[in-house]
Amino acid sequence: MSRPATRRIAAALPALLSLAACAAAPVQAPPQVADATPLFEARDYVGDGVFGEGIEGPATGPGGVLYAVAFGRDGTIGQVVPAADGQGAATLFVELPAGSTGNGIRFGDDGAMYVADYSGHNVLRIDPATKAVAVFAHLPAAHQPNDIARAPDGTLYASDPDWKTGQGQLWRIGRDGRVDRLETAMGTTNGIEVSPDGKRLYVNESVQRKVWAYDIGADGSIAGKRLLLEFPDHGLDGMRSDADGNLYIARYGAGVVAVVSPQGQVLREVRLKGQKPTNVAFGGADGRDVYVTLQDRGAIETFRADRPGREYGR
Repeated sequence: MSRPATRRIAAALPALLSLAACAAAPVQAPPQVADATPLFEARDYVGDGVFGEGIEGPATGPGGVLYAVAFGRDGTIGQVVPAADGQGAATLFVELPAGSTGNGIRFGDDGAMYVADYSGHNVLRIDPATKAVAVFAHLPAAHQPNDIARAPDGTLYASDPDWKTGQGQLWRIGRDGRVDRLETAMGTTNGIEVSPDGKRLYVNESVQRKVWAYDIGADGSIAGKRLLLEFPDHGLDGMRSDADGNLYIARYGAGVVAVVSPQGQVLREVRLKGQKPTNVAFGGADGRDVYVTLQDRGAIETFRADRPGREYGR
């Protein structure tokens, strides 16, 4: 969920701490050893205030390194690697160009980082080795590209909410950077994900609290829209799929991550320390570590799942 959006949902937080602007070089996460950590019990991974209120877009990239936007302030991306005490050590990875503000992050098969730039109306491509930032796709008719999902064939899908009117759109971004608007006049589209087999697209609407499912055609088009699930309260934000197709949905304001089956059944809710989760990502040596970004804490929590994510550590 972007910074303008969260300001409409919650009161603005105090001014962010000023952090050092020196970027750290990309690093490789050390190997992780399986342990007897209880499943679905959240703990701190990165403590309070390290990230700003715009914290979003967690994604694991090459070497299993975790990335998230708003390292201390908007317009930045931080990287987090495991420390000896089991916590995560966060450093600045890159400063985005002036006028760009990152939100959702995904990685391509070649290790390139794709970032939804909501203020610039772009999807950015970042070379993790050189940190060179380029515009991969421009969406001039977008309200604000918010979150992105990557299909197995490399196609990107983007949510595009308009918080002022309570409406939203959906976009497809091809492997060549060509953009196509798939749908308009939805609710406040936010979390977006593709099923492990690449045949289904999921999109949620934050304010309306609905999760929709579509069939994905061979050409990347979508059809067969149907309601998967509607929640009675609180908001919805980012979501990811595990290898079995279960959705892990950040329930903004509820302080939980809801685990939902492909049939729309709530299988469990994972209680968090923070109340305003903005997004989730899978990672770790076996893909079963789930990382959750928390707007109200400027922190990242983590818990162990019983299944790996459908994509992690590219």
